[in-house]
Amino acid sequence: MTDLLQLTAELVDIPSVSKDEAVITDWLEAELAAVPWLEVTRLNNNLVARTSLGRSQRLLLAGHSDTVPVNGNASARIDGDTLWGVGSADMKSGLAVQLELARTVSEPVVDVTYVFYECEEIAAVHNGLRMLLAEHPGLLAADVAILGEPTNAKVEAGCQGTLRVSLTLQGERAHTARPWMGTNAIHRLGRVLDRVAAYEERRPVLSGCAYREALQAVSVAGGVAGNVVPDQATVSLNHRYAPDRDGDQALDHIFEVLGDTFDADGGDTWELTARSDGASPALEHPLLASLVAATGEPPLAKLGWTDVAFFAAHGIPAANYGPGDPNIAHSAQERVERSDIERCHTVLKALLAG
Repeated sequence: MTDLLQLTAELVDIPSVSKDEAVITDWLEAELAAVPWLEVTRLNNNLVARTSLGRSQRLLLAGHSDTVPVNGNASARIDGDTLWGVGSADMKSGLAVQLELARTVSEPVVDVTYVFYECEEIAAVHNGLRMLLAEHPGLLAADVAILGEPTNAKVEAGCQGTLRVSLTLQGERAHTARPWMGTNAIHRLGRVLDRVAAYEERRPVLSGCAYREALQAVSVAGGVAGNVVPDQATVSLNHRYAPDRDGDQALDHIFEVLGDTFDADGGDTWELTARSDGASPALEHPLLASLVAATGEPPLAKLGWTDVAFFAAHGIPAANYGPGDPNIAHSAQERVERSDIERCHTVLKALLAG
């Protein structure tokens, strides 16, 4: 059997920061083109490899080939059964599992579509799945999808929604020697930050999966000059919300939290700068139920947004399942364990074998 840890190391050693996936896509295309039972299609730096065996169901296995920028971890380093390096968890170990299944499982009980796509780690407008949907939607047709995001080899169901809203609070300029003549907008911002810091998150349980919401200030700006009371201050808030709410409800919730610290009648303004709704757990489909059963562990909620929401929005039930710890993805300490990779391969191979 292929050494999956070593295969992951080979993938880590191919640089593929977002928008720079041509080399890794070339490499993957060469591997997949040599497999006689696959039909391979390339669109930009997106690869789709499909079986056409006339099965009654089609399973889509998807993984993104890009990584976040390196952080002193550009090269793969193997220490015993641990592999260190950018993208090792998110998600080149998942790609290694997907690639090995594609080139070794010739007679799956379901037809399989393997999707290797670009630009997942940056703004959604660049995401390769959206490009495929726009130009070749039939390539993404499936009954169910599994996304190889890092989940510690456990099924993580659905995903949270996320939105960012920018708030601009108004004040009145004055000389700092006579601040009582004005209103300090930055000081007003302090009350907003106090509310956000004291936020008590919702923890709804959906289909047995416990979600945990979050509200964070992620940027602040303000100030005119060193001797001027500022008349404007801006804060950007990021809200992660459970999939039992949509973005409109989540936005309303933010303003409930802020209460009278935000004064629209007094000239305060807001702008929604990003919104991506989540996806509810969809584990009722027999293939996903079988996946959960094969892991031998109860499913968990996905804390974060993933392209499971993309598939859900287009009527395809989906779940997250892959090797690696999501808590260390994108960090300088990113790594993956051999046992995780081999466990995911065993479970998914058994799923394909029925």
